[in-house]
Amino acid sequence: MSAFGGEAPGAAAEAQRAIERFLSASKEPALIEAGEEPVELANGNYALQWRGGSLMLQVWDDRRNIVRRITGISSESRGRLDLTMERFGKRLGTLSLVDLRAPRNTHASRRAVRGAYGEIFRRALHRQFTGWSIVDLSSSPDLERSLSARYTRALLRRGATGWAAIGAPPGDGVDGVLTFGLIWLDYLRGRERRLAMEGLAVFLPAADLTVTCLRLKHLNGRAAQFAVFAQLEDGYEERIDCADFGNLETRLESCAAEPPDQPEHIRQWSDRIAALADVERIERGDGSVSLRVRGLEFARAAGARLIWGLETKRIATASNVAEIERLAVELARLRSAECADPQNAVYLRNAEGWLESQVRRELTEIDPTLVPHPLYGQAPTFAAGDRDIIDLLAVDHAGRLAVLEVKASEDIHLPLQALDYWMRVKWHAERGEFSSRGYFPGRELQRAAPRLMLIAPALQFHPANEVVLRYFDPSIEVARIGVGMEWRKRLKVMFRYGAN
Repeated sequence: MSAFGGEAPGAAAEAQRAIERFLSASKEPALIEAGEEPVELANGNYALQWRGGSLMLQVWDDRRNIVRRITGISSESRGRLDLTMERFGKRLGTLSLVDLRAPRNTHASRRAVRGAYGEIFRRALHRQFTGWSIVDLSSSPDLERSLSARYTRALLRRGATGWAAIGAPPGDGVDGVLTFGLIWLDYLRGRERRLAMEGLAVFLPAADLTVTCLRLKHLNGRAAQFAVFAQLEDGYEERIDCADFGNLETRLESCAAEPPDQPEHIRQWSDRIAALADVERIERGDGSVSLRVRGLEFARAAGARLIWGLETKRIATASNVAEIERLAVELARLRSAECADPQNAVYLRNAEGWLESQVRRELTEIDPTLVPHPLYGQAPTFAAGDRDIIDLLAVDHAGRLAVLEVKASEDIHLPLQALDYWMRVKWHAERGEFSSRGYFPGRELQRAAPRLMLIAPALQFHPANEVVLRYFDPSIEVARIGVGMEWRKRLKVMFRYGAN
């Protein structure tokens, strides 16, 4: 929307034309000013006008009314227009118009949100920690100490007492906030020797409390105090009792002993393919059969169908069986520890699956008390986002369940993501649901909390994993098991830290 009192010459007039050109070409325009959240420019919430010879841009939403005098163009590129401007009080600055649909602006928008959140976080800390000093507040990345720029962190001090605090801006994801919060707390305990660092305060959007609160219920309250604050839409916050979060998002399907209603020809095809060298036949809890080469699935017999393929999945017919066999043979050649070209795409694909395959094959090398068969994957199931850790469920000879988390590469979030799965297995175990739904047939299962085993190549455990594990409740029996770097050739345990 524009209203003009005549065309004006100079830099401001050129800026006017650039703004109108930018807005007409943008799919999702927004205004970004340093220290403020972006404001999307929808129909009716902005005005570009000449007032007394000055070009004025006004933008508003339900919380703000921004009025700036535009004096010229700083830079112009596809999807972005940087403007020079003058605030009231003759203060100079830069204002940016960006198209949020342009890929290059994703990070700029996030940085703006995080920059604005710093002041919101500061005000929240003053309200919730009255009488405390904010000694340190930053969202800058610290690679040496594995601290992310994604969350804003602070040190609070009153006398000889300190608290660590961390906050998550809305819309930026909260799954990692507790990991980085614990790292921040532990770092401050080492740095601030004269302060008694009592605990960690976590500030989260009100809609994103569940994951963190469930995890906090399984941390050691004697190692640190923990406080959670919900950030409300009105700009304020309230303290939350994590004890109110008791419902887990989890589902345990019945375990089918045999494939349901499977035609004889499908059984014959899958048996024929499974008989090939290097092909693994994995029976799944739903009764389907997964056919894999070193953890990479290429076919699955499910119900009345055999589905096959890597990228494109197809339903097999009798004429395809020989083709599927050739695919399996080629996968075995390319996905071999002795492969002449270990940089080929098939070799590199799904490293977690390959390591899972080795764990399945050599389970007693991981722990001699575990029963090699059956071994279940993804039981129970839950909404886990972008999780790329392999979940396995085993049982030992005494009938106690064991959760195995398999990761082939370094992952700073491994302990808390493993805790997510462990607490769900614990929940079903306490209710006797694994036995009643057909898991581990013929074996009497304990209802005790499961053991937790974190399995990764010895040099691929993130240094911060040990820090986070120190804050787990001591009743959780956790073992870190490092395997040799040549695990593709032979699985060998190099170290075992923690519970047996």
